[in-house]
Amino acid sequence: MSDKPSSEDFLRLADPMRRELLAHCYRMLGSVHDAEDLVQETYLRAWRGYEGFEGRSSLRTWLYRIATTQCLTALDSRGRRPLPTGLGAPAAEPTAPPVERGEVPWLEPVPDGMVGAGGDDPAAIVTARESIRLALVAALQYLPPRQRAVLILRDVLKWRAAEVAEVLDTTTVAVNSILQRARAQLQEVAPSLDDRPQPLTQEQQAQLDRYMKAFESYDMRAITELLTKEAIWEMPPFDGWYQGVEAIVALITTNCPARGPGDLRLVPTWANGQPAFGMYLREGDHYRPFALPVLTFTGSLISHVSMFFDLSLFELFGLPSTLDGAFATK
Repeated sequence: MSDKPSSEDFLRLADPMRRELLAHCYRMLGSVHDAEDLVQETYLRAWRGYEGFEGRSSLRTWLYRIATTQCLTALDSRGRRPLPTGLGAPAAEPTAPPVERGEVPWLEPVPDGMVGAGGDDPAAIVTARESIRLALVAALQYLPPRQRAVLILRDVLKWRAAEVAEVLDTTTVAVNSILQRARAQLQEVAPSLDDRPQPLTQEQQAQLDRYMKAFESYDMRAITELLTKEAIWEMPPFDGWYQGVEAIVALITTNCPARGPGDLRLVPTWANGQPAFGMYLREGDHYRPFALPVLTFTGSLISHVSMFFDLSLFELFGLPSTLDGAFATK
């Protein structure tokens, strides 16, 4: 009976790591679509090379090495993926038509369930949600790729310097030096890694229900009451972003194609460890996908809304392609 490793062994041992590798590649790349492609490539390369894998490191370390190398190679030819808030000052005129920048490779949200943030283990869920929140992933994009990899492996995944050195084929001294530079640069643009998001309170959950009803009823006063005074609103692929309740309401009332109660419907979901909605716009007797807003709370109020207009996200999040039926305001 041969002790030679088989492809069946590989699939049995490696498949449980797929979601954490997807989360790793997503943090590196800022794109769930690109991350899926590179995880697939990682598993293909690992499967092809598994018979020669001699166990000098753990299978997990070996897979991370392949995935990280794939990400670094991909990033050689790609720029960072920003959000509009990372491109400059807020828009001066909220009533002006937003400018679409389709050529910009924008940061994408990721469904919680794809990266282990929607499973059954409460501790694993908290850890996953902390490390994929939008503000952190957006800030990671500012780091050079190698710094990004070191910081993620050391500070997010809590690997030892020696393990990271093995993955990156370098020394522990080099890893510690790179990490120091990465931490200093991240501190200038990001919330601390120690700023851990908390589970929603009952009041915040109630506010989400009010948010959904406010948009479905198209009640601007109710929307205003749900936002902090200096709330931020951004809408990739449109490059402008808006700050303050008055600017946000002016933007919505001027540029949103919805015009009254019943024009919008919202379906709750989760993205990047944060509450989100699939937002649908009425077209005749149906509601079609319109946008995917991801919300950030400060206290009991919403302080940041990132509205993603990439409609391919609806299928990725398992959201319906259309909603039917009459709508009655509540």
